[in-house]
Amino acid sequence: MKAEEHTSCISVVPIFNHLDKESQKIIATKAMPRKLKRNDFLYQAGDVDDSLYIVHQGQIRMTHLAESGKEQLIRLLNPGEFTGEWTIFSDTSYHEHYAQATRNTNVCMIRREDLLELLKQYPEISTAILKTMANRLQESQKQTASIATEEVTNRIIYYLEDLAQLNQEDETTIELPMSRKDLASYLGTTPETISRRFKELEEEDLIKQLPKNKIYIQSVEELLFAAR
Repeated sequence: MKAEEHTSCISVVPIFNHLDKESQKIIATKAMPRKLKRNDFLYQAGDVDDSLYIVHQGQIRMTHLAESGKEQLIRLLNPGEFTGEWTIFSDTSYHEHYAQATRNTNVCMIRREDLLELLKQYPEISTAILKTMANRLQESQKQTASIATEEVTNRIIYYLEDLAQLNQEDETTIELPMSRKDLASYLGTTPETISRRFKELEEEDLIKQLPKNKIYIQSVEELLFAAR
């Protein structure tokens, strides 16, 4: 990864892209490249957590493996998103999840000691990181509560409603940001159940499944009323 690509990696990250170009160049000098092929692990549970990892190109799939062997999708990281932020708070922390490339992926790494120096120089970065961490915690709590208390159809409905909120329209077309298999893992069910429930919602004229992983929602309000 060339110097300009380092800067490009930094410029796509919300925690850094509010800084001026010269500051971004300084931060980019601390970034180290790492290339992953599809299915390569960025890190695994139990590995030392000592770096901030920024996705420059590609995608990282973060999962948790239960003692039973069941895999739970935590989130997908796309270009501009990052992981490893907990390294700020402890020099002896370990990863609890698995981070794996879903395709050929380029990552920028910033070591803990370099990150701490940058936070001293640019304290506003701390606020941006904490905001992201708070949003992720809220998302994780919502996901856990939904799996524990909601029937599968409701989990699907609330997930689609969250995506539809981005368009702020009652009648809308959304694109699922993950495969049906990953969606099943994220919602704590099976791909077969996801397919059945989508078909049921379609038969009730609440959604229409379109090519390229898109879903047409005739009325978000009516879809929510269908929650059991």
